[in-house]
Amino acid sequence: MALGANHRLQDGIDAVETMTRFALAVLALASGVYTYLGVRSILDGSATAVFFAAIIYSSAVSVAIYAFWSYMARFYPHVTGAAGRGAMLGVMALGCAMIIAMSSWLNAAALAGSAALEQHLAETLEDYTADLDKAHQNALAAQSLLPDIQRTSERFARLAEDERSTGALTGTTGAGSVVQLLSQMAAQLKELETGIATARERVTTLFDEGRTRLATMRTLVSAPGAIEPRADSFSSEVVALSGVIAALEQTSIAASVKRAADDLSLGFIAPVASGTEADLASRQDQVMETIRASVAAQSKVLSQAADEILAREPVGERRFVPLSSAEAVLRYASDFIPSWAGAISIDLLPAVLVFMLSIVHAAMRRQEKALPFAERVTAAELLQALEVQRAIASVETARPADAASTAEVQPSQSAEATPPIPTADPPPAEPSNITSLDLAGKTPRKGPPA
Repeated sequence: MALGANHRLQDGIDAVETMTRFALAVLALASGVYTYLGVRSILDGSATAVFFAAIIYSSAVSVAIYAFWSYMARFYPHVTGAAGRGAMLGVMALGCAMIIAMSSWLNAAALAGSAALEQHLAETLEDYTADLDKAHQNALAAQSLLPDIQRTSERFARLAEDERSTGALTGTTGAGSVVQLLSQMAAQLKELETGIATARERVTTLFDEGRTRLATMRTLVSAPGAIEPRADSFSSEVVALSGVIAALEQTSIAASVKRAADDLSLGFIAPVASGTEADLASRQDQVMETIRASVAAQSKVLSQAADEILAREPVGERRFVPLSSAEAVLRYASDFIPSWAGAISIDLLPAVLVFMLSIVHAAMRRQEKALPFAERVTAAELLQALEVQRAIASVETARPADAASTAEVQPSQSAEATPPIPTADPPPAEPSNITSLDLAGKTPRKGPPA
């Protein structure tokens, strides 16, 4: 039964040998084709030079893969020693690493290069979207101070009008020094309010332009067609958007608000009391001192708010780095694991065939060791043993003839007196198919005594 199983395994190996060669050739050719596509995506130069360079490289890769796995399929299954098997495994690991380095990543670039570039553009779009939003928020942060500034300006203007018409602060109507001071503070705050409103319009315009750029970039990422022209247009939009973000960073009016707030307190110049009466002048001085304290408090609040806005982290400088399809596949390898698995499988699938042949040959060797010696002898070995048996039989037959010829050349004295009696030659011995086990010419064993 074991001998029959061995024959069947050997017949199977012989039957799949052609298929193995065909499979290795097809896999090597497929790897060469995708390697060609990957090489073309990373080479620069004239179309002719790129074409021939890619053809030569992919052909070398195909030949190398086919030769390597052919050698492994031929030799690895027949290496039985532990040291030899370990050395062959080391060679296989080194060859697999070299194949991945020279072919598999290019295969992955051919399979998923366009998708990887789109992934790169999409992530870049997300980064620039976040930068635009952050710059817009920083620019609008100063706008939050506008209600407080408007309220303070209106309060100063209202107090000035009340003092002019009813004398609400000093008890004396008319446009005196208090009215002049209140109008001065209201005018300064009104200027600051106007500056913030102007900056707000500029921020809105820049943000709308940035959103338009982002919409164009988003269209380029998801549009059908070749990725290279879209990537070039995307780069142009990125440059324009970077300018918009920088302009938004410079449009922030927080620094101007801080300076204006400091000027309200440090640059406060109170006019001399204009009242002709001592009592009126005293009342005016008291009111102006109160106004000074209110302006100082308002200046401190505005300055602190401006400091909080200025303390915000600015938008960092960002550069868009265009990538080739091969570089994009390497950078975003974790997002394209199926493509990488397919690219590597094309190159390393023959290793499975090599291990299958190794397992079959190992099983055949184990079964042969379990057989008796007579069942392990092949037909060739049996024919060779028969030839040896015939040679030994002819040597044994020639020994009596040699002894007889020696006796004729040197006859004894009794032979001279008595003429020799002619005898008939013995019949030639027929060749036997039974191997003699008595090669020393033993005498026959004597029977039991009568």
